[in-house]
Amino acid sequence: MYAIRMENITRRFGSVVANDDVSFAASPGEIHCLLGENGAGKSTLMRILFGLYRADSGSIYVNDLPVEISGPRDAIALGIGMVHQHFMLAEALTVTENIVAGCEPRKNGLLDYKQAQKDILEVSERYGLRVDPDAKVEDISVGQQQRVEILKALMRGAEVLILDEPTAVLTPPEVSELFTVMRALSESGTTIIFITHKLKETMEISDKVTVLRDGKKVGTVFTKNATPESLVEMMVGRSLPVHDDSRMQPKEATALELEDISVAGRGGSRARLDGVNLDVKFGEILGIAGVDGNGQLEMEEVVTGLRRPSKGRIIMSGQDLTGLDTRKIRDKGVAYIPSDRLKRGMVTSLSLARNSVLGMHHHAHFSQRGVLQEDVIHEHAEDIVSKYDVRAESVNQPIGSLSGGNQQKMVVGRELARPHSVVVACQPTRGLDVGATYYIREQILESRNKGKAVLLISAELDEILELSDRIAVIYEGQIVDVRPTDQFTEQELGLLMTGERNGV
Repeated sequence: MYAIRMENITRRFGSVVANDDVSFAASPGEIHCLLGENGAGKSTLMRILFGLYRADSGSIYVNDLPVEISGPRDAIALGIGMVHQHFMLAEALTVTENIVAGCEPRKNGLLDYKQAQKDILEVSERYGLRVDPDAKVEDISVGQQQRVEILKALMRGAEVLILDEPTAVLTPPEVSELFTVMRALSESGTTIIFITHKLKETMEISDKVTVLRDGKKVGTVFTKNATPESLVEMMVGRSLPVHDDSRMQPKEATALELEDISVAGRGGSRARLDGVNLDVKFGEILGIAGVDGNGQLEMEEVVTGLRRPSKGRIIMSGQDLTGLDTRKIRDKGVAYIPSDRLKRGMVTSLSLARNSVLGMHHHAHFSQRGVLQEDVIHEHAEDIVSKYDVRAESVNQPIGSLSGGNQQKMVVGRELARPHSVVVACQPTRGLDVGATYYIREQILESRNKGKAVLLISAELDEILELSDRIAVIYEGQIVDVRPTDQFTEQELGLLMTGERNGV
């Protein structure tokens, strides 16, 4: 018997086929990973199961009985719950109020708050979902908010629990806690469908894996019979070589130095950066590890001239760049891969050719007497498209018409093609599929191997660990530890990222 079964599901959005005749099944008590690149159709399929979308064709079965799911209310009544990647909680309300909203226990027509708390504590203790029922959601961590969402689903009788990219915003200790909860739920008979694109987590937690590619089902395998390499091949249709992870010996010379950098908070709030001291050598990748929102954006803006520090100096190759604007800093030899490519990395309405020279269009090679050299720019764009495997019909098409991965490869290609000695790479693979992620990481390693200094700011801890020669941990705007990468464990990093200064 299957807990849920979906047969021949097809769903179109205009001319785009998001799910193309997909069949999927999960057994009671099974942790089943739905794996695939961005845009493969994973979330669409699960949103159909939860009633957020209607399939154009196909059938759904719960406990082998055919069902009609017209909306989330139907799904919940059938024992299906979903925890979305972006939590749906009222931050001003307590944990208890969020969990019981819509199904409140009542006494004399009023909310029976004590009974609600009792019910929540009973379920939370059963599955190891520790929460404070009286805490306001705005005052608890992201990991605790996720537990609230899971409790919300369980309190409504969920026997099938869909988790959409549940580890995207969690630190390593929080991921470990989540996996412990998932195993406890599985042992109690709850079916868990785990949407992800992370291979390491897939191998660690799942019993079975179903892979989608381009809206179609590629296959289902037992995790114990799979390898990361075999799953990548299913996801992208080809194997990817292994990165050369040999660490370079950095040069003695310092390429980039931050001296006592501070950025004041707004309206009297605490400093966004507080006395940061860092240096990056030529031939080295320095990774900045931290939970999003701890000063990474301010560091990106200060180093690239988008924001002036309230205190401190920025030194590059012995020159003081403090206070220079972005154009002058970039012309000093800084390649900048921004964390938000749409906002700071490209102009979507312009062609690939035009975007290929943004920030360099005033250079003599591309402009003479204020007139752009169209033939030279066109050839430059063609070179980037060829070298970086940008999938485009023409360099004359708007860059906004490309997929996110191809847009990012174009931005990375442009930045690494400009004269530079320092690379500031901010969230360089955020939201990208496996193939594009692999390629961009290769380019970052190649820059390091050519003797460039790389400041890597990334929320992906795996990326920091894989690429960095040294890691600096940032917490609440301060650098709390800096060490060679091989001197950190994942557990230590996770604790430091949440403010445990001693890493234990």
